Order: sequence, then structure tokens, then C-alpha cells
Amino acid sequence: MTSTIQTAPYYKAAGREIEVFEHACQNKLPILLKGPTGTGKSRFVEHMAHLLDRPLITVSCHEETSSTDLIGRFIIKGAETQWLDGPLTTAVRQGAIIYLDEIAEARPDVIVAIHPLTDHRREMFIDKLGQTLAAHDNFMLVASYNPGYQRGFKELKPSTRQRFVALSFQYPEPKIEAEILTNETGVAPEIALKIVNIGNKIRNLKELGLTETASTRLLVDAAKLIHTGLPRRLSVRVAIVEPLSDDPDIIAALTDLCDLMI
Repeated sequence: MTSTIQTAPYYKAAGREIEVFEHACQNKLPILLKGPTGTGKSRFVEHMAHLLDRPLITVSCHEETSSTDLIGRFIIKGAETQWLDGPLTTAVRQGAIIYLDEIAEARPDVIVAIHPLTDHRREMFIDKLGQTLAAHDNFMLVASYNPGYQRGFKELKPSTRQRFVALSFQYPEPKIEAEILTNETGVAPEIALKIVNIGNKIRNLKELGLTETASTRLLVDAAKLIHTGLPRRLSVRVAIVEPLSDDPDIIAALTDLCDLMI
């Protein structure tokens, strides 16, 4: 997906990540964003693309994402065979920011394809064309991943991580997270704080063994539903509790907890 951000997406800085991103861009260094799902990594990249006035190409990686998907392929058009650039090649040619979301989910050949773009060479090899393409001066590679998710299976190798400047994202402090909810949804500050407290309570319930915990994204969804008039408890159940588990006992336990807090 290619986009030129017209209006600045709301982003509340938790540290000096904006300054780090600007300096990495200035020095043509790739950036790796590390952190759990829903901690604002994608929103941060959108915000920075707008701030730097750069086109943004986002690729949501999954287990079938291959280097061909990123680099490009030949297609048949009418009686002719034509080459079609993939999103990575487009970004390299045009000088866009490419954001490879959840890069550890992709196939290993994707990592091989981006290696020459993450060091002093800043080039990519298109084997099907027999060409080596030098990156545009404004090209920037940004990747994200969730360290520790299914540990041992979806980790990035140290040799890959060391090619990036890295930023760690965590869930914001309660005051900041409540401010995010209010700005994103228009929900009243006191309701936003209650939703944030629910999120933090769930995040600390290690005994439930949840694969994922309550992300800021889920809290924003609950706040949106409440702001448009859906009852609070129902909003929290469908936006936060139900997405976290399919286990009836866990759902019941989380529902009871949330009902007491909202």
C-alpha cells in the first residue's frame, strides 16, 4: 500500500523516538521498531512519514510473504510479458519510506533480499532482471517485530537486528494512554482513564496465559464504541475481552473483572 499522508496522524511521543527517527533518516540508517502488538508502532511510522513529507509504502508481512512479493515479478499482459515492480523496488526507485510490519513473520528469503539495503551498499539485486539497483537518496527502510512472540520460532537473528537502529515500544504510562484515548475518540477523560485501568489490570494477569494482552488499539476501540453511545460494559466486552480469548472461562473471568471496573 502506497500513501502520502495528507493530515498528521495523532501520535503522542513517549520518549525521544521522533528525534531518533529524524537522525536515522538523516544518516540513511534503517530502523527496527520492537514491541508488542498495538503499542503504536504503525501509527508512529505514519506520523513520521507526514513529518518528513515522504511517501509511505506499508507491507503487512505474513508467513507467505516472499522476496518476490517485495521485489517484483513478470506478468502477462495481453500478448506481452511485462515486469511489475514490487513495493520494495518501488520504494527504492522513488525514495519512499517502506514499512515492513512484523518482518519476522515473513519467509527467510525476505531477510536475504533486504540485507544489501541495510548496510553501506544501500542497493538491491533483482535477480530476474539481472540488475543491481542503487537506492534513491530519500529511501528509508523501517521494519517492526514483536520480540518474544512464539519464542524460538519468530525471532530475528542477531546478525539481522544489528543492521538496524532499534527503538523499543511499550504500552504508554496510564496518563499518556488516557490522553491518547481521549484524542483518538473524544471519550470523556474520566472514562478514558477507567478503560486504561482495565487494560493495565489485564496486562498484569499473567496467570490467565493470554497469547496477547490488551493493546492500546483495543482500548481505543472500546472508547470509540462508548463515545458513540454503546453501553460501557458491552463496549468493553466486545472490544477488549472477546478479541483476547475464545475460552469461555477466561472470557467470563475477564468480563466479571471489567464489569467491576467500568
